[in-house]
Amino acid sequence: MLAGLSTDYYTRLEQGREHNPSTQVLAGLARAFQLGPDATEHLYRLAQPGARRQRGASHADQVDLRVLRFIEKLDDASVFVVNRRLDILAKNRVSAALLEGFEYTDNLIRLTFLSPAAREFWMDWEQEAAINVAHLRAVAGADHDDPYVLELVDELSRESEDFRRLWARHDVGLRSQGFVRLRRGEVGEITLWNETVRLESAPGLQIFIGEAEPGSPSGDTLAKLRALTAGN
Repeated sequence: MLAGLSTDYYTRLEQGREHNPSTQVLAGLARAFQLGPDATEHLYRLAQPGARRQRGASHADQVDLRVLRFIEKLDDASVFVVNRRLDILAKNRVSAALLEGFEYTDNLIRLTFLSPAAREFWMDWEQEAAINVAHLRAVAGADHDDPYVLELVDELSRESEDFRRLWARHDVGLRSQGFVRLRRGEVGEITLWNETVRLESAPGLQIFIGEAEPGSPSGDTLAKLRALTAGN
């Protein structure tokens, strides 16, 4: 009733007997389920796979030299480049210092669930883990035939009970801005404001920028960490 659909038609949708819902039907379902923007986009992609924009496989992993020079200039913030799967393709010196000594630094989600030190690093680990899983769920819906996405989901499902638990929730949402609280044992706690920048020249690539408030204790702590790793 809320979506403006008959019970019979909605039943056929749920059972997979109706394969071509219209835009109006999808809009009605999104309204009835009170879906947010990311979940609504996920719904449209699942229902209308032919409308997806085709992307070359090699395009998603290439970081332009100009982008590399740009992120190195931001030497007072943690900056790294990721693709849609959250593979870490490039990072500046501050990000390298933050992640030094960790396992699984090739991918942000693998780092979250498979690195033994991750729960100490992210002070709000459960929140960070849930955000990453919701992001991967959105990507898996958009790129359900990407073998790298499928391999990542399979690996995490085998290796992490926490991933299986969060994956079963079916949350959907792409990473965006917000505060993140970190802890490095040798320097202490760091609070960063994270902002996501999408690259128009390279669809699928994003820059994550984590900046401490100027003059804050976190800024001083980040400076100490940079100094400790300056010679590496």
